[in-house]
Amino acid sequence: MPGRGKRRRRGREAAWRTAARTTSGTGRWETVFETTDAAEFRDRLRELRTAGEPVDPGLLRIDTFCGRLVHETVHRLSVFVPFGP
Repeated sequence: MPGRGKRRRRGREAAWRTAARTTSGTGRWETVFETTDAAEFRDRLRELRTAGEPVDPGLLRIDTFCGRLVHETVHRLSVFVPFGP
């Protein structure tokens, strides 16, 4: 397919830039929202996307902690907060 290599290269370069911005020592991950209800979590993500202020998806982290039979599954949304000004 024409242009496929170029798209793949662009995506890879964007991932490298995001990884460089969020490396250890440049900031911290701060939890914004945490819940055990998947529907509530999806609603919160939808609200975040439609909010007025733009959010860089590379600075968001979605974690799903599977509790299996012992604990409930926890969904967590975190945002990267850089150190300094």
